Amino acid sequence: MKKSLTTMALGLTLAAGPALADLTIPDLSYRTGPYAASGIPYSDGYQDYFTLINERDGGVGGERLNLIECETGYNTEKGVECYEATKGQGALLYQPLSTGITYQLIPKASADGIPIHTLGYGRTSAKNGKVFEWVFNYPANYWDGASVAVKHILDENDGDISDKTIALLYHNSAFGKEPIRTLEELSEKHGFTFTQLPIEPPGQEQKSQWLQIRRDQPDYVILYGWGVMNPVAIQEAANVRYPMDQMIGIWWAGSENDVAPAGARADGYKALAMHAVNADFPIYDDLQTYVVDKGLTAGAGDQLGSVLYNRGLYSAVLAVEAIRKAQELAGTSDITPAQMRDGMEALEMTEERMTELGLPGFGPSFKVTCENHGGDGLGAISQWDHERGTFELITDYMQSDTEVLDPLIEEDSLAYAEENNIDLRCQ
Repeated sequence: MKKSLTTMALGLTLAAGPALADLTIPDLSYRTGPYAASGIPYSDGYQDYFTLINERDGGVGGERLNLIECETGYNTEKGVECYEATKGQGALLYQPLSTGITYQLIPKASADGIPIHTLGYGRTSAKNGKVFEWVFNYPANYWDGASVAVKHILDENDGDISDKTIALLYHNSAFGKEPIRTLEELSEKHGFTFTQLPIEPPGQEQKSQWLQIRRDQPDYVILYGWGVMNPVAIQEAANVRYPMDQMIGIWWAGSENDVAPAGARADGYKALAMHAVNADFPIYDDLQTYVVDKGLTAGAGDQLGSVLYNRGLYSAVLAVEAIRKAQELAGTSDITPAQMRDGMEALEMTEERMTELGLPGFGPSFKVTCENHGGDGLGAISQWDHERGTFELITDYMQSDTEVLDPLIEEDSLAYAEENNIDLRCQ
């Protein structure tokens, strides 16, 4: 059972877990508004995994998990309000699922000593653990995604794209702007022409941008969209007959919800991936037994195995594994946020461990260190197969261009440290 608490001053509804729960993790979700179609499956996967751990294992190290859901509507102000409303309830970890909210929470959570994990989003330079002690963005970030997209384009053109034009169609927010600097640097390195096409949030009006694409005919379009913006972009691409296999969405623009409205016209659309994009894993048998069959799903139970459900589940898996590591390091099961941070910084995900968790081959191995809070930055390309109704990985995982990215991360993070009088750690 879940009970609702109303915080009248904020107008927020918090769903509290069982009274016996000991380790508290807020879920800053969004099940309403123009981003709900993307937020719902992620939150369902995130919460269902914690429920599985409680029901099957009795929690982690004997400590049950307490999920507190707080609706943000993907609104930065509401996200900050959710943080303030939940942090005093013993929160071990925040995963904001919003780059805008993340930017606002970095100084707050750092001052409060509560770790943040932004899986594949947020401030890219937070990968530098020497500066961002409390922020983690493993296993990959937005700049990795842009780099892997360009690597795929290079592979398709025998390593020479000096005569190509790549357009970035992006959500005009902190999220969408993240890859611009990276793509500028990559255009200088590889000689391609780089153009930018911002879309005002939430992204339902894109006709002028697609008329420009039809006129200019860029060779490739990289899509950094989210929520309602993605299906609109794919439908508009189909309307102007832009080749679907020349579009590459970031991993937040590669779910079933994004392609379904365009029907067969979306066939061949590509998107980045940081993990598997199907439900063919043993863990789903346990989810069925301990969560679905017991009527304990976070939502309607209709999202299992979808791309974004997998991503929410993956986020929860990494949180639980960090809790296990934190308990081991601290020698206690009832860990503090600071001890949780230590566990995240010592996290190592191997193929052997993923297999033990019922997720063999789900994602690449990676290791977190004091200096590196972002993992190895690997990404693959998935492609939509309309006939089969699934995304499928069509490449192996590729390493992002660290020659370009590492200096950019160093530059941006050190500038942040100077602006905020942060002493470097890991010395």
